[in-house]
Amino acid sequence: MWGKISRGVANHPRRTWAVALVGLLVFASFLPTYKSSGVGDSDQILGNVQSIEGLTVLTDHFAAGTTSPIEIQASADQGADVVAAAQGVAGVASTYVLTPSIIAGTPPQVASDSPLVINGRVAINAVTTVASSSNEARNIVAAVRTAVHEVDPTALVGGDAAIALDTSTTTSRDMRVIIPLVLGVILLVLIVLLRALVAPLIIVGANVLSFAATLGVSALVFNHVFHFPGSDNAVPLFAFVFLVALGVDYSIFLMSRAREESLQRGTREGIRRSLAVTGGVITSAGIVLAATFGALVVLPLLFLVQMAFIVAAGVLIDTLVVRTLLIPGVIYDIDRAAWWPWQKKIEA
Repeated sequence: MWGKISRGVANHPRRTWAVALVGLLVFASFLPTYKSSGVGDSDQILGNVQSIEGLTVLTDHFAAGTTSPIEIQASADQGADVVAAAQGVAGVASTYVLTPSIIAGTPPQVASDSPLVINGRVAINAVTTVASSSNEARNIVAAVRTAVHEVDPTALVGGDAAIALDTSTTTSRDMRVIIPLVLGVILLVLIVLLRALVAPLIIVGANVLSFAATLGVSALVFNHVFHFPGSDNAVPLFAFVFLVALGVDYSIFLMSRAREESLQRGTREGIRRSLAVTGGVITSAGIVLAATFGALVVLPLLFLVQMAFIVAAGVLIDTLVVRTLLIPGVIYDIDRAAWWPWQKKIEA
């Protein structure tokens, strides 16, 4: 079968890689619709559980942020101004300074004693109208930080919602650092392995496009089939590390064999023979890996279900489209130029 596929690619290389490229670009165009701003803790569990039902009952009768308010530490001299600043933020239901009575369990409405001052600072709670586990609470935390810092630059704003906001911010920073770093390291490894510049650039570019197409497909499925509320912002980062590593592995198997064959038979015959002899092994490995990750979809956790779908879909796209059609078609089409600038070692 793979002999027939390789001959088909060799007979129409430009048409093959062009069709594969257009298909990947179409799916990648849906990437902007992928919701990666994060989801609340209650959305992480799929199905009905008692903890979520209890939270729903609680929010029906009290301010949703009562159980986990925004925690502010400020200078005692600026405490009253910080309270006023936090209270003026949209989404904040109430704000109060912690006193010995409140800490002891007395409701804030009847607490008349002085604020508890430790090392010249006071603790302030800001109760939000939404649950601390929601995305809206993160936006409120950001607004509270801006408001209180205008009054007291030394103020610290914490709590569960603040932790979620800081985690989201850190993850976004990690993606800007890790993704280029991973791609750079992979490119260097490929250059050393294949002794070329063009072929490694093609492989890295193809795998980046494959990842974008995978997220585009996932966005369509998550938004319109499963109707998920969103995705944890760490999912794309984890998925990228998995998929790029796996996709490059398959491309290395293909192109390292292609180089060996090209040294004796020329680039076009080399890539054709490489596709024919490695197709069965690589495809089998890809299908087994996709099925293994796909098994995680039975777990009632949003993070794992989304990771399972993204990795399984991405592996199949890498195996059946990128490694089978796109890369062989491009390499066959450009011939010896794929091994530039050391293409003179390759048979004409």
